Amino acid sequence: MIRIGILGYGNIGKGVEYAIMQNKDMALEAVFTRRSPESVQTLGAKVYHVDEIKNFAGKLDVLMLCGGSATDLPEQAPQYAAMFNTIDSFDTHAKIPEYFKVVDAAAKAGGKVSIISVGWDPGLFSLQRLYAEAVLPEGENYTFWGKGVSQGHSDAVRRVEGVLDARQYTIPKEDAVAAARSGKNPQLTTRDKHLRECFVVAEEGADLAKIEKTIKEMPNYFADYDTIVHFITAEEMKKEHSEMPHGGFVIRSGKTAGDKQQVIEYSLKLESNPQFTANVLAAYARAAYRLAEKGESGAMSVFDIPPMMLSPKTKEELLSTML
Repeated sequence: MIRIGILGYGNIGKGVEYAIMQNKDMALEAVFTRRSPESVQTLGAKVYHVDEIKNFAGKLDVLMLCGGSATDLPEQAPQYAAMFNTIDSFDTHAKIPEYFKVVDAAAKAGGKVSIISVGWDPGLFSLQRLYAEAVLPEGENYTFWGKGVSQGHSDAVRRVEGVLDARQYTIPKEDAVAAARSGKNPQLTTRDKHLRECFVVAEEGADLAKIEKTIKEMPNYFADYDTIVHFITAEEMKKEHSEMPHGGFVIRSGKTAGDKQQVIEYSLKLESNPQFTANVLAAYARAAYRLAEKGESGAMSVFDIPPMMLSPKTKEELLSTML
C-alpha cells in the first residue's frame, strides 16, 4: 500500500481523500491542518496539526500538498520536499520555472521526489500541448478554459484585503474559439481568448473600489484579461455559486505535406474541478512512489513521468488492453 498524507483539507484535500478511496493500492494515513484538528471533519482519516508533520518522516510514502498557489505552496513545497516525496498543483504558469528550481534543490537535498504542477492545466493540458506540437511542428497551439470556476484565481481573490469569499469564472470568448478551430491559425492575445468574471463577498465597510482595482491589476491572474467584478451577499454566494464546475480544451491547428489542414482537439467537461484535480494528483502520487523506490530524487513535472507509471496495471495488462 502507498501511504498517503494530505496537507491542507480544503476543496482539493477533500477531493484527494475521495480519490484515495478509488485507488486500491493507496491508504490515507493522516491529514494535516493549520486549524484545530478537532474542528476538521474527514471521512475517517486521522487529523493532526501541521506542527506534528515532522513526526511522520519515514511513515508516509507521498505527501499531497493541497494548499493554494498564491501563498501556500511557494512556502510549503520547499519546506516539505526535503522531508517527503510530494505532489502539488502549483498553477501560476508564469512562475513555474522558478518554482521548479526551488523545489528541485530541496528535494535533491533530502533525496526525495517532488512532482510539481500536477492537475489538468498545468498537467494534462500541458501534455496535450507537447504531444500536439511534436506531431504537428508547423502550426499553433490554443488553450481555452471554462466556462468554470478557477480554484487558483478564486483563492487569489479571497486573499485580497477586505474580501470574505469569492468565486472566479473563466469564460472563453466564442469568436476566439471559432477562429482557433477554423484552421487559419490566428494570432490571439491573452485578452482576446478569455473573459474573467469575479463574484465577491466583501467585509462590511470595505472599500469596494479599492478591492475591484486590486483584483483587476493583479499580475499573473487578472492584469492581462478583461475582468468583471460583481459584489454580492454571502447568501447569494451560497445559493448561486456553491458548485465548482470547470473544463476547457486544447486545440492544435497545423499543416502537413501538400498543405493538408490537420486539427487536434482535447477537451474536459468537469462537474467538480477540485475532485478531478485530486484524482490527477492521486495518479501522480503512484508515479512519485515508484520513482522514489527506484532511487530517483529532485523535482519533476508531468513531462518527466512515463505514462505507464500512473497506472496500477502491469505492463502486460496495458499492452493487451490499451495499446
